[in-house]
Amino acid sequence: MPEALEQDYTLQQLQQVTQALNSGQFVQVRRTLAETAPCDTALLLESSPHKVRRQLWQLVDPDIQGDVLEELSEDVRLSIIVQMEPELIAAATEDMDDDDLGEVLRSLPDTVYQDVVGAMDAQDRERATQALSYQERSAGALMNTDTVTIRPDVTLDVVLRYLRLRGTLPDGTDDLYVVDKDNCFIGALSLNSLLTNPPDKLVHELMDTDKESIPITMDETEVAQLFERYNWISAAVVDDNAHLLGRITIDDIVDVIREDAEHSLMSMAGLDDEEDTFAPVFKSSKRRSIWLGINLLTALLAAFVASFFENTLDILPFLAVLNGIVPSMGGVAGSQTLTLVIRGIALGHINQTNQRFILGKELAIGALNGVLWSILIAGVVALWQWDFVLGAVIAFAMFMNLLAAGIAGASIPIVLKRMKIDPALAGSVVLTTVTDIVGIFAFLGTATWFLI
Repeated sequence: MPEALEQDYTLQQLQQVTQALNSGQFVQVRRTLAETAPCDTALLLESSPHKVRRQLWQLVDPDIQGDVLEELSEDVRLSIIVQMEPELIAAATEDMDDDDLGEVLRSLPDTVYQDVVGAMDAQDRERATQALSYQERSAGALMNTDTVTIRPDVTLDVVLRYLRLRGTLPDGTDDLYVVDKDNCFIGALSLNSLLTNPPDKLVHELMDTDKESIPITMDETEVAQLFERYNWISAAVVDDNAHLLGRITIDDIVDVIREDAEHSLMSMAGLDDEEDTFAPVFKSSKRRSIWLGINLLTALLAAFVASFFENTLDILPFLAVLNGIVPSMGGVAGSQTLTLVIRGIALGHINQTNQRFILGKELAIGALNGVLWSILIAGVVALWQWDFVLGAVIAFAMFMNLLAAGIAGASIPIVLKRMKIDPALAGSVVLTTVTDIVGIFAFLGTATWFLI
């Protein structure tokens, strides 16, 4: 379904459900939700204000609540779970895949987590402990343990009979993993090879021994890059001794790619990538106030620099009119470079071997743009005020700030990455501070030197 049609359908569905709730037609709403896919139910919940969301959740069939919880963003899921009894949470998570179970349990407050684990049976409690034993945002946290393993010395006919006895295959299965007697991963047999070759062929004759496996400690972003590069549908996960532990499937990788994209977008504004659109006012305000406070400090720092030139502004008040142009141009140019470099780092394109080239390239772009726009602004200001010295002053300031913006936009993400700080979160604040201070100091300082 095209995205526009899907949004219209969701909007129509939400309006129908809301009208039915307002009319007290709870049976109709329950029937509608029972016929709705869990992913669409999750979208309805995420698109509803808190009051409506609570009513909707009470009408969701308990048998599919676990499937719906898997599809929800962390903030929305937590807002629902904290209102549930531990026994109901344990029941909803009973049939979850290991990776989804771990994600849900990690999002719970400690007190709620203890109560939920205590309400689980021994088997689910063991699954939960295993799922949480892996580091968050690692391959282990993404991994499912529902793998189909075979031995290399059996025929395809034996494998087919084994699969018939199993009855079903795990979702997203495209390969059967070949292991030795110690459960060490040695290759993969694709379903295509299994179904299109003579049944008397041995597995080791057809298996792909070059099939790469993923270390359990690998970061999920690196895992996503491997999936993207090799067009995988699934991949085996192994420990340090090559023992097969599970597999990662493309549906989980799609979530990682989406979350990384949302993280980069939301972090630019200082927001959590799991931010609930319909979160309570006080909660949303508290989160945003932190970012606004940081921005206020940087603005005060720029104002402090400008205060050194009060006498200049008193003598030449027209400089105050032009004072915002140079920092603004530097901020835009720097943001372009910053965004490009952050994207390059996220995709793995920028590393230690090519960082110097990137810095040199952005320095050259800053210089070229500096010359171009300096000449333009100098001409405009000189003709506007019939003052060619003032035009030269703002041209020099423009050139210096665009040069600084190019250097800062390229170097800030690299430096922050080395310091283990998220460039998407902190980069724009540092960049804005640099371009504001350099722009103000270059313009007003040069004006003071030449015009006063």
